[in-house]
Amino acid sequence: MGAAETATTSDAEAAVLKVAVDCPLRSLLDYLPPAGMHAPDLPPGARVRVPMGARSAVGVVVASAAGSSLAPARLRRVTALLDSTPLFDAALLELLKWTASYYHHPPGEVFAAALPAALRIGQAAVGQETWVALTEAGRAALAQGEPARAPRQRELLTRLAAAAAGSSAGELDAALQGWRTTARALAQRGWIDISQRDEPPAAVLPATHADAPHADVAHAHARAPTAVPTPSDAQSAAVAAVDAAAGGYGCFLLQGATGSGKTEVYLRLVMRALERGAGALVLVPEIGLTPQLLERFRSRLGVPIAVLHSGLTDGERLQAWRAARAGVARVVIGTRSAVFAPVQQLGLIVVDEEHDSSYKQQEGGCRYSARDLAVRRAQQAGVPVLLGSATPALESLYNAQLGRYHRLLLPRRADQAAAPRIALVDLRAHAVHAGLAGPVTQAIERHLATDGQVLVYLNRRGYAPTLLCTSCGWIAPCSECDARLTVHRSAAQLRCHYCGAVQPLPTRCGRCGFAVRPVGQGTERIAETLAAMFPSAPLARLDRDTVHSAADVEAVMHSLLDGSARILVGTQMVTKGHHFPGVSLVAVINADQGLFSADFRAAERLAQTIVQVAGRAGRGARAGEVLIQTEYPEHPLLQSLIHEGYEGFAAGALAERAEARWPPFGRLALLRASGTNATAALEFLRQARDCAGAHPAARLLGPVPASMARRAGRHHAQLLIEHAGRGELHRFIDQWLPQVEQLPAARRVRWALDVDPLDIQ
Repeated sequence: MGAAETATTSDAEAAVLKVAVDCPLRSLLDYLPPAGMHAPDLPPGARVRVPMGARSAVGVVVASAAGSSLAPARLRRVTALLDSTPLFDAALLELLKWTASYYHHPPGEVFAAALPAALRIGQAAVGQETWVALTEAGRAALAQGEPARAPRQRELLTRLAAAAAGSSAGELDAALQGWRTTARALAQRGWIDISQRDEPPAAVLPATHADAPHADVAHAHARAPTAVPTPSDAQSAAVAAVDAAAGGYGCFLLQGATGSGKTEVYLRLVMRALERGAGALVLVPEIGLTPQLLERFRSRLGVPIAVLHSGLTDGERLQAWRAARAGVARVVIGTRSAVFAPVQQLGLIVVDEEHDSSYKQQEGGCRYSARDLAVRRAQQAGVPVLLGSATPALESLYNAQLGRYHRLLLPRRADQAAAPRIALVDLRAHAVHAGLAGPVTQAIERHLATDGQVLVYLNRRGYAPTLLCTSCGWIAPCSECDARLTVHRSAAQLRCHYCGAVQPLPTRCGRCGFAVRPVGQGTERIAETLAAMFPSAPLARLDRDTVHSAADVEAVMHSLLDGSARILVGTQMVTKGHHFPGVSLVAVINADQGLFSADFRAAERLAQTIVQVAGRAGRGARAGEVLIQTEYPEHPLLQSLIHEGYEGFAAGALAERAEARWPPFGRLALLRASGTNATAALEFLRQARDCAGAHPAARLLGPVPASMARRAGRHHAQLLIEHAGRGELHRFIDQWLPQVEQLPAARRVRWALDVDPLDIQ
């Protein structure tokens, strides 16, 4: 722990603090309490400032112990206690400890990830405000007519004298322009006192309007209440089942057809929790993609809502976190990291679109699943958790089969049209123009003619995925990845969708000088084609190239809802929680991506995507139609979706998983490594495999290069660990990982362990 001051014998015998410090060490660090304090004076969950090597760091007290394995001379003291009360309550503290243990990740990094960036560097957990008050000397001077020749100073003294306790900086800002310079002069004379004090909880709320979909905290009652719909029998039954579990743990899987009213169930359950005086945590896959959900919560609940997501500034995130911790915001809605939000008197957790892969942290840091942590948090807090989806993850369906989850079903509403008709369009049998088959363009024309709206789905942004030389066959590559550069014609650029590299769009081949042309379709090109085919039908596009904020998403949503857009072209962004009652036709342009992937989860993801995007059609009173373009109409996955729906697909997929002993019937972990060359990454993984030795039940498969071996200038490889049981897998990792850390090759690569990986390509 670096150079240490010598500890006395009594110090060494005294209790030590176990502190989680943001560093890659996989254990808590031992410190003595500050001079004059005892370990019990520093409560678990509070932040402390500690010496670490030659620098100072902020950590979180996790526990205390009677002694330390370190020699007394190596123990150093905590230099400051930053919080008078814990930032994490006992349940949240246990969740963070469990997270570090389950995902075998350094605890300091886990605790740091649960805090806003400002708190990681030691800023106050409670908002501070500047307070200005009159001193006795100032009151006496004012009574004597001072300062006679400084009217601005006298004006400030007079105002402060009228406020018995003084005034906040905000109040003075509104009343007296330029008062701060005047105040400094008065403070130097000892006539006023300028100090910092904690803001009252209500002051944590910013003055934002509910119209701002990305605002960190908003007053729901800023909007006039909307009419409350009458619930269906199935909705009422679902609400009653979950509400009956209030006060204890229960996990419920709400499976409802798209448009069946899952959000209404969420709203009613959150309202019940608020009526009991409890708070609620609602997780969504991507906050910027669900403005309609946020709008419904704000207009119905009548309480301030804190919103936490990656699009906030550090200041906005801190403000929302403070509002939640103070109990001002009784409802928190957020993305993955919001699972650690300090909701006061937590009474309910909701996970919307629980199948979505966005809940899994897949790059950098602790690779946790927010859905799984939400279930664990509900267990530890003793509250119900509701997982909602039209296409539940196979693991969730399996848990329901075993009775671990209570399954609730929502059929289509009585006021909805029948389920949309789904048909396959064989690309081998029909003429195709610019990526659109004849039956698809005919259907678009037919639906537009009858005042319908059309959604065209293609999960490939840009103009074209490839730039090809018409002479020598050269294809524009990324210099940093094993990937082709994507053509973005409107920006006149070639872009890598993996590492972000950008190049100007050439008109000639850099190798032979002949003309180049874009090959294939992206959303930009499909939109251009449709605009030319149907010039009288206004068109909108929804993908990462056209949307840069939640406000952009909301603008597209409004254009669909008010009818000013008749055609919507989009990527997966269009499948997440949007309600388009006017859409009567959905066209899936390329359903073949994922049919032949090496990843065992690819079929599940493809089936979920197709069902979710198909669910955008026929959500109103008008019957919907879904056309799926494919070159493999006989493929079993597509056939099962057409004839048996998602239920039939899931049953078949689970049977295949059981036969292969893949999750949920087996457990996986993935050791990932990257190096500046392929040899370094593979050599580290070989050493890791060899140090595992013979293990009776664990299987180590590989190492092998990743499916995209070179990415962002680094070479990636992986080693798969397979075990029949969860407990056995973790016991194996507990024994194996310390050996891996000591390998000579470990210092020459970047590596990470991914428990329960979603992607094993």
